[in-house]
Amino acid sequence: MQGSTAKPPVKGAATPANVPEPVEFLGLTFEPRKPRDAARLIASRALGSEKYWYVVTPNVDHMVRLQRETDLRSLYESADLVLNDSRILELLARLEGIDLPASPGADIVHNLFERHVDPEEPVVVIGCTASEITALKARFGLSDVRWHDPPMGLRHKPDAVKAAADFMARNPARFHFLCVGSPQQEMVAEAAKALGTVQGVGLCCGASIDFLTGRTKRAPSWMRRFGLEWLHRLTSEPQRLSKRYLIDGPTIVGIWLKDRKRRKNGSRSG
Repeated sequence: MQGSTAKPPVKGAATPANVPEPVEFLGLTFEPRKPRDAARLIASRALGSEKYWYVVTPNVDHMVRLQRETDLRSLYESADLVLNDSRILELLARLEGIDLPASPGADIVHNLFERHVDPEEPVVVIGCTASEITALKARFGLSDVRWHDPPMGLRHKPDAVKAAADFMARNPARFHFLCVGSPQQEMVAEAAKALGTVQGVGLCCGASIDFLTGRTKRAPSWMRRFGLEWLHRLTSEPQRLSKRYLIDGPTIVGIWLKDRKRRKNGSRSG
């Protein structure tokens, strides 16, 4: 069992000597962190924190949606930590001289369970299936997973969003993993913050637990290294993801060019 490798909570994680400055890109303020550093940061902030806060991990799909549905932008602006989940965004940022390393949610969640979550502490999961919860407990030796499974169509069911937030309030934990897809998980995260009675950190992490439990097979390491994880997912689930990657995805280039022009005009006027 791999649960024996899970580490107890960090007892006062050290702050790195050279802490990277937040960067503004495509209208959001990102914290430029790699997965292991991001997990360490999340764990250190969650240590003994009574105030709830939440993390979002936008990728290309999220950024395109935010351009089309601007009312959703507040979900990301209200977040306490914004991490880049996309190699494509990393590349576009690099073309502007901005260092914005990709920090995939799946890697962050894996690092948290592997290095920072105590197998005996309570962990909240919003979303996933019963079999995934069983597999997650077995893999990391978790003894106290508190699971809430919201209904389908969560985005259009405000009562169900509130019920998920209420579940988080009734189940205090350092870590709340929100796995109901975007923008539903960000809606739950913000609703939990609005309650004012939730503790710990809410991590919007999409299909991360699907990957950890083997429900969805992740791209080989070489594909991830070259930024081709999207291609692996497309070929694995073409019916579900073809519109996202082949039609909506390329829109990010136009969004980036428009934002780049705005930046240049702003620097000239300044």
